[in-house]
Amino acid sequence: MAADFKGDYQELVDEISELLGVPATLENRDFELIAFGAYDSEGELDPSALDPVRTRSILTRRSTATVRAWFEGFGITRATGPVRIPPSPEAGVYRGRICLPVRHRGVVLGYVWLLDGDPGPTDAQLAAAMQVAGRIGALLADEAEAGAGLSRELRAVLTAEPGWQQDMAVAELRTALGPRADGPLTLVCVAPWPSPDPDDAPAARTIPHATALCTLPWGASEQSLALLVRLRATEVTAPALAAAGRLLKEAEAARGGRRRGAGSGAGVPALGNAARGAGARTAAAGFAGAAGGGGDAGCAAGVGDARIGLAELGAVWQEAAAATRAALAEPRFGPVAEWARIGPYRLLTALPPGAAHDPVVGPLLSPAHRELARTAEVYLDCAGQAARTAAELGIHRQTLYYRLSRVEQLTGLDLDDGEDRLLLHMALKRARL
Repeated sequence: MAADFKGDYQELVDEISELLGVPATLENRDFELIAFGAYDSEGELDPSALDPVRTRSILTRRSTATVRAWFEGFGITRATGPVRIPPSPEAGVYRGRICLPVRHRGVVLGYVWLLDGDPGPTDAQLAAAMQVAGRIGALLADEAEAGAGLSRELRAVLTAEPGWQQDMAVAELRTALGPRADGPLTLVCVAPWPSPDPDDAPAARTIPHATALCTLPWGASEQSLALLVRLRATEVTAPALAAAGRLLKEAEAARGGRRRGAGSGAGVPALGNAARGAGARTAAAGFAGAAGGGGDAGCAAGVGDARIGLAELGAVWQEAAAATRAALAEPRFGPVAEWARIGPYRLLTALPPGAAHDPVVGPLLSPAHRELARTAEVYLDCAGQAARTAAELGIHRQTLYYRLSRVEQLTGLDLDDGEDRLLLHMALKRARL
């Protein structure tokens, strides 16, 4: 039975709070809340625990990008000992902090945060607290390793034939995951993945909420990475998007692919309705600058819709893989595409491969007529509005009319007929996949 780490984290955070006599908060390296302690020295809640930044972190389960940038500016990602950080009203930090970096084998996996005071903790107290932080680091590493070691069970669930074989695979994965099998769960697909060995995915091993990973075939000769992510019911997007962004960065580095939009925020995926929460938007903004773009950049990632339980993981994987294909075909979806946000590609990705080669549209898809095909696609994307299409393509309207007439001659389709336009539009979009 897999270990349940949550209670262990809480005990260790409470131990630090008792050692130092101040409230302690534990966050992972992506500034997502893991546990917090409210130190009580007089039988009443310490007023210092009501610091606005700490309160927001507890309520929303993560810090803002501004607060994160302020803290990281003090070198906490490289520190091996306590770091004192002064207040900054501009960043929303009204109280000084002490950061205890949580490391394991030289890698920072998280941070313990303390509110600084006068007098603050002594050097001896901080040294004792750092020893506890080291135990937290080992626990975080163990949790990541426990998830990364489930490659065989996850692959069996995603590849088993429907029926008794799949039922057995699901049962084995449920036993291996233990309490972590409780939903909601989703899958992230990163493709093409540069290695068939999941052990070559070190970033995946330390992604918060990750429970298992494996590689699966992608196309004729390449691999994809499947990452099983356990989510909170109140925020179903942020952890999966953050996981996808980190894995994309690793995949692009391994492939030597160029990165598009680095540092500019280009390619941030749309995040659906407001129910997905501000945390999801913050996560997307945080990783978009570091992750490579989709399309011709080489790699993309897709996220399936969350489900409760393991029985529907096969369907979730199909959604994640379809979203990845959409991100590779349409850069506007990338670098990370959510199944819920790819529109008609939800249907187009389900079509068999031969559907892209409709005999009527075939001549238009030849390399010699690439410009005509692009003209037709933009025209249909613009709902048949000539002025918008001409502006989008940067051509004269008469040139547009000439090209559309050539499209009709090549295909025999009537662009004034709704069904003909539907067939052409589907074929052009499907050809991208």
